[in-house]
Amino acid sequence: MSAHPIPLYRQDERHPQARACAACEVRSAALFGVLDEGGLDRIHTHIAGLTLEPDIPVYGRGSAGPAVYTVRAGVVRFERTTARGDRRIVRLAGRGDLIGQEALLRRPYADEAITCTPVQLCRIPITLIDELGQDGGALPRELMQRWQSALDAAESWVAELSSGLARRRVLRLLLRLADHADEAGTIWLPRREEIGAMLGMTVETASRLVSQLRREAVVQPFGPRGARLDMTALHEALRAEDAA
Repeated sequence: MSAHPIPLYRQDERHPQARACAACEVRSAALFGVLDEGGLDRIHTHIAGLTLEPDIPVYGRGSAGPAVYTVRAGVVRFERTTARGDRRIVRLAGRGDLIGQEALLRRPYADEAITCTPVQLCRIPITLIDELGQDGGALPRELMQRWQSALDAAESWVAELSSGLARRRVLRLLLRLADHADEAGTIWLPRREEIGAMLGMTVETASRLVSQLRREAVVQPFGPRGARLDMTALHEALRAEDAA
């Protein structure tokens, strides 16, 4: 894990981080995308840029939350352990998503956030968001919209991936992973045990279904933890499941 401070306040128009923030590739989709140039000028604290390797915790379930995070690149998964001790992956986040919103209410993080791929994050202190929110403006509404988006994502995950035939659940998962594909169209391909933890199925069932979809050329491994999808074949397979 590496981190470097990103001072967002401008010392003058030539300040290097001011230019970097204005040109940020995810700024329009990120939390501070609602701030105009004047809003950026009013920020007087530091944001940390983090680069994490796969399978590294971003934060732990139940830990105090002094910051929220914007995902600039990569995929993050959220895990929790049930009362029976079963590991469950409850949702994913990708490029442009805000995570760790519990910290805004001074609550502990609800889930353990773990990187799936190499991930780039911006770590935003909640004191900064409190400061920017004092004057109203667009930021409070943007935060509410992001809370709602996270709630919608969690409810959709339960509705689509936690029940129904096992093959259909795997196909729906692949469709969701396609939403987080990189610029080359490569998705993060979970390990079989991770698929089981996402979909509530055994490792053996997950392995059998992924192997079946590989034979059907719906999914093809690409690199150590990646895959390429044939989106036409994927949608045809889903239509066949829905019609069954």
